Amino acid sequence: MVKRNALHAIYLLTLAIVIAAICIALLLPDHGNTQEPQRPPRDYPEIKQDGTLNAVTEYNALGYYADKDTIAGFQYELIQAFAGSKGLHANIRPAMDFEERIIGLNDGTFDIIACNLLATSELKDSIALTRPILLSKDILVQRKKSGNDSDFISNQLALAHKTVHIAKGSPTLLRLRNLSHEIGDTIYVNEIDKYGPEQLMALVAHGDIDYAVCDEKMARAFADSLPQLDLTTDISFTQFYAWGVRKQSTVLLDSLNAWLDSFLNTEAYSRLYRKYYLK
Repeated sequence: MVKRNALHAIYLLTLAIVIAAICIALLLPDHGNTQEPQRPPRDYPEIKQDGTLNAVTEYNALGYYADKDTIAGFQYELIQAFAGSKGLHANIRPAMDFEERIIGLNDGTFDIIACNLLATSELKDSIALTRPILLSKDILVQRKKSGNDSDFISNQLALAHKTVHIAKGSPTLLRLRNLSHEIGDTIYVNEIDKYGPEQLMALVAHGDIDYAVCDEKMARAFADSLPQLDLTTDISFTQFYAWGVRKQSTVLLDSLNAWLDSFLNTEAYSRLYRKYYLK
């Protein structure tokens, strides 16, 4: 009888320990989960209350760059103008990777993508785009023809079986896939990680790669420093470029569109455009 009571006591003690361990495990924080909690989506009222607009852009010698001890660039000055008109501080961060900018927007890290986004139907499925800010098109970047140069491409049909390079995640990939169907042959596309149009153009100029596809306005802005490049072969028709916000940020989108409708018709915008695109 004593032995049975002892076994019963051990059983109860073991059960109590197991229950206590389960309770402690449930109450303690999960240190193994290092993933940061997703930020709640912000719209214009929350941004206004906070006083800071978090923007991401692309680092290049046209849109956002360091000039000695200051920051300059078309996109930088444009987002600063919007923020200033609303009494907001613009916290602007560059990110070279296209997908990083999209992910950062949708997870709440950024409120706005302030760089040239090609207004494709595919992109509109994931984010909301502002009214068009610029018109441009994709062009082929290659070295100038030298003598009887069989590698020089003067029309889109000659892209068959050639390898072109683009920035990773760029919407230009969709255009090249469509172009491959249009010409009825394969165009090989290599997506370069962490590189923008300026770096791709330099790679072509120095002979590291033969072909890249870039936005025409950006390419022509860099062309003076790379005179060995040819930019005469079009890849697309003229297209709209815009900024992007989260789909939930409807008030921010309306505020941006209203401001752009007004600002893009001012002399201040004309001066800004001439400063960077017509220099």
